[in-house]
Amino acid sequence: MRLTGDWLLPVMRVPYVPTIGPVHPDALAPALFADIVRVAGTGIFLPYDKDQRWAERKDETVLPDAIEHTSVRTLIPTLARRGHGVLTVYSYGPGNEEAAALAAKLAADHATATARVITFQRPDEDPPAGTAAIRVQLREFHRSQSEDQEGRVQPVDSLPGSVQAAFAAFADRLTSDGFTFLHRQMQAGMVGPVLAVTEAERVVGAIGPMETMTDSAGRTRLLPQYFGVLPEHRGHGYGRALWRAAMAWGAAHGADYQLLQTETGGASDRLCQAEGLRSLGFICATKL
Repeated sequence: MRLTGDWLLPVMRVPYVPTIGPVHPDALAPALFADIVRVAGTGIFLPYDKDQRWAERKDETVLPDAIEHTSVRTLIPTLARRGHGVLTVYSYGPGNEEAAALAAKLAADHATATARVITFQRPDEDPPAGTAAIRVQLREFHRSQSEDQEGRVQPVDSLPGSVQAAFAAFADRLTSDGFTFLHRQMQAGMVGPVLAVTEAERVVGAIGPMETMTDSAGRTRLLPQYFGVLPEHRGHGYGRALWRAAMAWGAAHGADYQLLQTETGGASDRLCQAEGLRSLGFICATKL
């Protein structure tokens, strides 16, 4: 299936590519969609796919033969085998009923436990009621800007040994935020630095790993991080200090921009908005 840019790009409300995620608006091009179709079913990571940090093979794949592509609407289904399987239809343009019908059919065909439809809303549109909405946010770095490193934030590997050892307890407290997984990656030496803030000789907040990757257009992207502060230590500025330290790291290491996905109305969402990030719109998930 060849996806035509003249049909697809005009109905894209958010610069989001299935299996890849959000991309910089300037990098959005039909070639990205050609790439995800080309590697469908191979398990190969595209060179600009951020997910290659975490696995040896790509799980989510496009189902090329099931793509529906017209001048009005494009439906791109994907299959992920993790867990008991997830069938997702990414819907660009009108036709949510058609997208739901396609998702239900393909979920039955592939015997997946979950079927869902992903739709998109522009920044000035309200997400539909009853959907789980994620805001896509863009932070751009300018070489003329100076980013000040927060003095109370330090890389975990520079902390005293006893404090480093206490990171395990912190990670266990924030397992649902991904920190147990991150800690395993840190122990294996497989990720970049993780920044932390401490109190009374223990870690109370962290952000990381700090890593960059070249995107499809040749620009340097600061990759998303795990980010969390222990509940009893929230409201004291630790989250903002960690965020600003991460931005200072990105600027110092040549990043051109960062893309983030934040749960609408959540703490990270409010922080990003307060820090002046540009909203690129909303990703709206409806589980069938």
